[in-house]
Amino acid sequence: MNKKDLRIVFMGTPDFAVETLRLLVENSYSVVGVVTTPDRPAGRGYKFQESAVKKYALSQGLYIMQPEKLRDESFLNELKSLNADLQIVVAFRMLPKEVWSMPAKGTFNVHASLLPQYRGAAPINWAVINGEKETGVTTFFLSHEIDTGDIIFQEKILIGKEDNAEIVHDKLMTLGAQLALKTVDAIENDAIKPKAQSKYYIDESELKSAPKLFRDNTEIDWNKTGTEIYNFVRGLSPYPAAWTEFYVNGESQSFKIYGTKFVPGEHSLPIKQIVTDNKTYLCIVVTDGFIEITDIQISGKKRMEIRDFLNGFKFE
Repeated sequence: MNKKDLRIVFMGTPDFAVETLRLLVENSYSVVGVVTTPDRPAGRGYKFQESAVKKYALSQGLYIMQPEKLRDESFLNELKSLNADLQIVVAFRMLPKEVWSMPAKGTFNVHASLLPQYRGAAPINWAVINGEKETGVTTFFLSHEIDTGDIIFQEKILIGKEDNAEIVHDKLMTLGAQLALKTVDAIENDAIKPKAQSKYYIDESELKSAPKLFRDNTEIDWNKTGTEIYNFVRGLSPYPAAWTEFYVNGESQSFKIYGTKFVPGEHSLPIKQIVTDNKTYLCIVVTDGFIEITDIQISGKKRMEIRDFLNGFKFE
């Protein structure tokens, strides 16, 4: 089958997915439909915002579907009418069987981890938080349980000691798009040998998960080691950002922390004590040294480098 004859439906929402769709379009693959989330109100004016995938699809004149419910009969009929041979999913929601089982050649997903490690909604963040030295992308066929289908291809990258989630995201976005094209070509030519994920581990307890990020699991625990806190902050930077509360002028205020440095050292100071000259540096005492905050944002204000922040805000 010629790649122009292979009918593809693409499903995705954020910028991470756009790169894959862009490569498909620019390499003349036949994308007969794009499925993305409905427009949502956002921002101060609560104006309806289009997803990044929708914006790109509109610019290319692609056919767009934005179902509220993926099991809706009208959507399923519309999707079926496109006669897709293959569906590609990148950073989208969980699909019901009625959707992922529809194409003759199946539905594959591009996942931003080396599966079966880091199944879940936030694989990039958790790989950095856990101090991994490498991660990657995986293409796999969808099945009943989320992120558990047979693996088609994988590619690895190194995670630098100073890489934050944004840097790793951008690396994997490019790599994932390239791997998606490799996967499409292999499926088209019947040149794949998918492997069950159970062949990639001995004991399921070895697997690390990547749960969705909420306010409760993005708060800094200052009782952890300096290295753990440093990794936690960079794993959540710039979004959704690690946060903490400090008592200032007798009241607790919330801060987002975007950048830190760990300075190891022995001390007899209480954990979470603030050490600052209120001009050039702000350090927080941890068990094995000090966390120097380099990039911060107080609730309701803009993000700032620490010197600029201390010009207008003083700690006791």
